[in-house]
Amino acid sequence: MANAVQVDDVLSGAIRAKDLTEAKIAQIRAITGRLRILALNAMIEATQAGAHGRGFAVVAQEVRNISTEVERISGSFASELVSEIAALETLTRRMAEDAQGARLVDLALNAVELIDRNLYERSCDVRWWATDSAVVEALAAPGPEAGAHASLRLGVILDAYTVYLDLWLCDMDGRVVANGRPDRHRVQGLDVRDRPWFQKGRLLASGNDYAVTEVDAEPGLGRAQVATYAASVREDGDAHGRPLGILAIHFDWEPQARAIVQGVRLGEGERDRTRVLLVDRAHRVIAASDGRGLLTERFPLRTDGALSGSYGEPGSVVAFHHTPGYETYQGLGWYGVIVQRTA
Repeated sequence: MANAVQVDDVLSGAIRAKDLTEAKIAQIRAITGRLRILALNAMIEATQAGAHGRGFAVVAQEVRNISTEVERISGSFASELVSEIAALETLTRRMAEDAQGARLVDLALNAVELIDRNLYERSCDVRWWATDSAVVEALAAPGPEAGAHASLRLGVILDAYTVYLDLWLCDMDGRVVANGRPDRHRVQGLDVRDRPWFQKGRLLASGNDYAVTEVDAEPGLGRAQVATYAASVREDGDAHGRPLGILAIHFDWEPQARAIVQGVRLGEGERDRTRVLLVDRAHRVIAASDGRGLLTERFPLRTDGALSGSYGEPGSVVAFHHTPGYETYQGLGWYGVIVQRTA
């Protein structure tokens, strides 16, 4: 922000210098104009004086010549100086745009970094909870009591981790056998074989791996927007044991993502003309500071193959940054995007 202010100061100084120069040149032209009139009057008087005025006529002509030369020089100087100042204005404006674009790119990076760090924790949670003894037993020795105990255990976890809407324990056939909030979401017995997270979860090589799919509206949760992470539950809780089923954790996406995009640190007067977005790899809007277009809008982002950058649009500037990932979480190809109307 400081660099942008400094560039604005330089631009303001260049404009003031241009105005001052034009004023001074106008004064020079006014004086030379008066000199020419004075020289013309002197020549008229010298002519009327006849032989006695010849010497004075020479002086008058020289004054006229000098005034003409000064006018020519001042005109040339004005043209060159105005051209130089105009070039400086253009350069300074470009520097200001570049500085502002770089700042907005940093803000876009900050937004996508925050969500990456948040989702890294989710990838850890699901692998850890998939080894819980109650979860393993509910699939190893299925029955009403084992399922009820697993639901109770999942409910305890949810009480401590309020960022989740629900946790679902599924057998290998894609049937939900237990969930953490059965009083809110009656999903036990639900067939989830068609869910992308279940299909990816069945292919996991070990309990050390996890599956995640794009943010979506989950029908079993009233079409709430969720980011779902899945891990395989394995025999004896061993990472290389026989797979028994899948644990899916549904991250309450919309309020968490909204807090991030609305929390971007914008300067005074910027918020009303700035839209902060998270978009997925297909440029679908998955979070927006104005709440518009969630899961329905595809933002026309132009990256030209770059991981970050900014570019101008009519009346606005667009800045973006690709997900950098965090620790073992490599992200899903998302972008942080800032769209700011020019003031």
